Amino acid sequence: MRSPFGPSAALAVLALVAGCDNKTTAPSPDSTSAQTQNLSPKNMHGPTMNQAAIRQLQVPGAPTLPAPASAEPSASAAASAEAPAPVASSIPAPSDVADPPKDGEKTKTGLITKVLEKGTGKKHPKPEDSVLVHYTGWTKDGKMFDSSVARGKPITFGVTEVIPGWTEGLQLMVEKEKRRFWIPGSLAYGDTPRQPGAPAGQLTFDVELLEIHGLPEAPADVAAPPKDAKKTASGLFYKVVTKGTGTEHPKDSSTVVVNYTGWTKDGKAFDSTSKSGEPARFRLNQVIKGWTEGVQLMVVGEKTRFWIPGDLAYGDKPQRPGAPSGQLTFDIELVEMH
Repeated sequence: MRSPFGPSAALAVLALVAGCDNKTTAPSPDSTSAQTQNLSPKNMHGPTMNQAAIRQLQVPGAPTLPAPASAEPSASAAASAEAPAPVASSIPAPSDVADPPKDGEKTKTGLITKVLEKGTGKKHPKPEDSVLVHYTGWTKDGKMFDSSVARGKPITFGVTEVIPGWTEGLQLMVEKEKRRFWIPGSLAYGDTPRQPGAPAGQLTFDVELLEIHGLPEAPADVAAPPKDAKKTASGLFYKVVTKGTGTEHPKDSSTVVVNYTGWTKDGKAFDSTSKSGEPARFRLNQVIKGWTEGVQLMVVGEKTRFWIPGDLAYGDKPQRPGAPSGQLTFDIELVEMH
């Protein structure tokens, strides 16, 4: 998974990651994993995974941030589970679970797919997008090993946060489409998985793409604050985009619920709550200085753009690997404060 550098607790994602280590996640030093599903990566083998570590706007050494506003219980207890919790019911495997039909479409990598129900959308997911899906997975002998359908709840994850077969297959789909994947072991967990209990060899999935969540485009003034932006004594620039309805301001000890997107000076989005479709919750004294100061200027319902200099963010040469450097620009909507 991409390194998360926004101010919220981790967003929910799926993990069809090959192996138990999510090597692309850059967790905060003192964060703990959390998840919206009931299983940890070690014992989960469908597209559900632990959440990313706490967003790296958290100050090093600060306590772990709270979970997202709508997140279910954290994985601190779930991660210690020795076996996956049973799903409500088992969904029978399709008749072609073992062998793809002749009308299946094969890609250069060996992935075979077949459209079961045409979609209504026109756009395909991009690698940087997140998707909301329903799915069921079976081994080649027809044994179901995971299903969001059986649990009765679709799940959101990043397109590149899953096994290669899913990453490739999802990008062939459009919204509301239902497609069957026959994923060879080389694009899943392998024919002899290193991860204990992971399903081996070819896996078959029925996937329904419900929604695509893309990253917002950068505003025209992302590189430099406009003349009508206000500047604080610390060097933070800000401009109210949408006036709020509240009258009180958060304190540095407040817990806030926000929607946000962050861009680097060149307009590249590096984090956004739009990928999960859910706001994030965190303590204001547990994030970078620019956020702690800026959000205290806001009221509930307000949307403000902030231009945060490097010394109020991660610095011009961040010590944290992969952290965005220099000036960062954020659009923040204050949804709630507590």
